[in-house]
Amino acid sequence: MFTQLMEHGIQSEEWGGDTQFVKVSALKNIGLDSLLEAILLQTEILDLEAEVGVPAESSVIEAHLDKGRGPVATLLVTSDELKIGDVIVAGMTSGRVRAMKDHKGTKIKSAGPSTPVEIVGLDSVPLAGDSVHVVENESKAKEIISWRREQKLKSEQTVTSDLTGMEALLGKIQESEMHTLPLIVKGDTQGSVEAVCEAIMKLNTEKISNKIAHKAVGGINESDMRLAQATDAVIIGFNVRVLRNLESEADKLGVPIKYYSIIYDVVDAVKSLMAGKLPPILKEVVQGHAEVRELISISRLGNVAGSSVTDGKIVRDSKLRLIRDNVVVFEGKLSSLRRFKEDVKEVASGYECGICIEGYKDVRIGDVVEAFTIVEEAATL
Repeated sequence: MFTQLMEHGIQSEEWGGDTQFVKVSALKNIGLDSLLEAILLQTEILDLEAEVGVPAESSVIEAHLDKGRGPVATLLVTSDELKIGDVIVAGMTSGRVRAMKDHKGTKIKSAGPSTPVEIVGLDSVPLAGDSVHVVENESKAKEIISWRREQKLKSEQTVTSDLTGMEALLGKIQESEMHTLPLIVKGDTQGSVEAVCEAIMKLNTEKISNKIAHKAVGGINESDMRLAQATDAVIIGFNVRVLRNLESEADKLGVPIKYYSIIYDVVDAVKSLMAGKLPPILKEVVQGHAEVRELISISRLGNVAGSSVTDGKIVRDSKLRLIRDNVVVFEGKLSSLRRFKEDVKEVASGYECGICIEGYKDVRIGDVVEAFTIVEEAATL
């Protein structure tokens, strides 16, 4: 581990570096006091200070959709003071702080730098890592959100590629040969959505890859269903359900929705979906062999190979190979299978029969007729 850290320029003080290492275990309650002391020491040495008197800023640590309270976000305040009533912008969402709790669940009215808080009041669930800024008023917040959405839409519509010549050609060939499974992931928290998506993307193979068409926190809505219909995607709901009065909409649109609460079940289900997307494997099954013992000339049929079935069976609907001295000389199908004067569907091992091969007349005594069929098997990853 230390060697890997050194590759990134991180070296402990014990080894002559300037990075302080502290051994901790939250489960065993070991080293936590030492960690806090180390953090305070570094704060003094680096003279770290938070800005005061500027619009408050913070970062989203986690966010989820609560059934009773709506969108709930856990923030870490980084500058000035966040207060109840502040209008904030977080990524692609905004709102007014209506309630705030500290890490112990106690209701508070304000929070200073380095304070973790849980807030309620956003219009929708933000993404973990989004920056949060306090703005003047709600109209300013809506203006910022509108501008950000326009920029995002422009970036999604702009397709740029630096591939040229052979690289572009190879890229197109690989893309055309690769099968893709589009998925829409909705979950109860941002953390669970990211965990599910990460587990799904790890399943990608050379044969097929998963594509996350959309991921978000919250219940499955009509917009998700429309997107699934347009992209031929499967919707995965992790600890969430379809919004009320929309249960029948999925059936009308023909959109498959899968519900899960355990991530391992999601992985198993996606594996099955991936295998179902792949074309079936064609497998040859040999049914039996017959040896040509004599040739019989019949005016309306031509040369009929009088044969004895040596193993398995010869079925009239089978495909066949004519093998001479261990070399395949013809591959085709039966035009007639007779036993005595009657047409039969199959002849088992140990019995004799007359075989007429469609499109081939040069049958010789000693040739071996191999009957086989092609079956389809489900593809595996």
